[in-house]
Amino acid sequence: MGTPAVRRISECFVKPHPSDHFSDQICNLTPWDIAMLSVHYIQKGLLFKKPETLVDENEFIQNLLEKLKHSLSLTLSHFYPLSGRLVTHKTQNPPSYTVSVDCKNSDGARFIYATLDVTISELLSPVDTPSIFQSFFDHHKAINHDGHSMPLLSIQITELVDGVFIGCSMNHVIGDGTSYWNFFNSWSQIFQAQSLSRQPINNRWFPNNCIPPISLNFKHHDEFIERSEKPLLRERFFHFSAESIAKLKAKANSESNTTTISSFQSLSALVWRSITRARSIPSDQKTTCRLAATSRSRMEPALPEEYFGNCLHAVNAETTAGELLENDLGWAAWKLHVAVKNLNDRVVLQYLQEWLDSPVIYQMGRFFEPYCVMMGSSPRFNMYGSEFGMGKAVAARSGYANKFDGKVSSYPGREGGGSIDLEVCLFPHTMTALESDKEFMNAVSEFNPLLF
Repeated sequence: MGTPAVRRISECFVKPHPSDHFSDQICNLTPWDIAMLSVHYIQKGLLFKKPETLVDENEFIQNLLEKLKHSLSLTLSHFYPLSGRLVTHKTQNPPSYTVSVDCKNSDGARFIYATLDVTISELLSPVDTPSIFQSFFDHHKAINHDGHSMPLLSIQITELVDGVFIGCSMNHVIGDGTSYWNFFNSWSQIFQAQSLSRQPINNRWFPNNCIPPISLNFKHHDEFIERSEKPLLRERFFHFSAESIAKLKAKANSESNTTTISSFQSLSALVWRSITRARSIPSDQKTTCRLAATSRSRMEPALPEEYFGNCLHAVNAETTAGELLENDLGWAAWKLHVAVKNLNDRVVLQYLQEWLDSPVIYQMGRFFEPYCVMMGSSPRFNMYGSEFGMGKAVAARSGYANKFDGKVSSYPGREGGGSIDLEVCLFPHTMTALESDKEFMNAVSEFNPLLF
């Protein structure tokens, strides 16, 4: 990329409309929510082409901004925790430390309009994701605990020469990826039709024996807050067509003599093996593959998809580098399959009970082993269903947040049909080795979003 920089033109705050029915609401946080206090905001966004038949570009962008603000205000009335701020209450006698969301004493969500003098092609043509995408999001490097003083939701609209990027930074304490895309799609729905087909469920779910608010065994946030700088990484998107993934799935199931391994487990196994090979680590070195899984459907009774909050559990498969690479794709895929299959209501409740006995706040530097591959996000999220009067997005992209060596985020492919895009973050020398890995690159498909 050349030298152009993102210029912030204006910013304002957007409050829910109407605002009276929850104005005094305090939202208590669950163990899943509180555990997120020291990680980054979720930063994802969509890149759209401007309509080709524009008569007046200035009028188009001004109308778009007004309509986005108005529909955001209406959407926030359904997702009201996003318009609040975090508050910590401490008492000495008896000793208590609680964090919750105050939905009343807040300016609302931030709304930013910015411009950048580049084209969509300049952003999407380079092999590596240009770092300028980080400037398309507010809350750069912010962690969720900063939601005490920063908005829990910030929207940045960046106008390009021939496109518009809608970047959204949402506090991860308020919700997970499922919640994030439920909000984004609801906003799009209200933008287009002014009504919502599926209402979010804002009432937080707590284990039976847990009476909110949860009191933490801390005296000061310095005890659980960690800020770590992201190392120098290369970030690159790899596309896998539906046909390529079907082949991987057939191969993994055939090698494991089963029919139950899923497409995503097969793809994750390929990624785990290929990155481990690219890292050239000793054969006795432990390596882990983690998958971020929603627990909603695994609870008994199940929590609805509309549950707005965090409901995440990381499942692990672990082995040595030697064993992973000596065995075939099916062997690794089966390990991941078993790990996912074993996640049930009992496991989740046991985790929550252990957390309540000894609360843990996730920290980027300590939560992940050095030779871990972490599969985040999900190709099941309906990212390309969000349209804001500009048709289907050209691409989905992310910001600075929650990236480290071995972090892989999955997205649905733009053409649908079961295709998947993977955003891979690796040390530069590891990425170069991965790009030379025949097994991996043979599964990667050519795809140019600019042609669609």
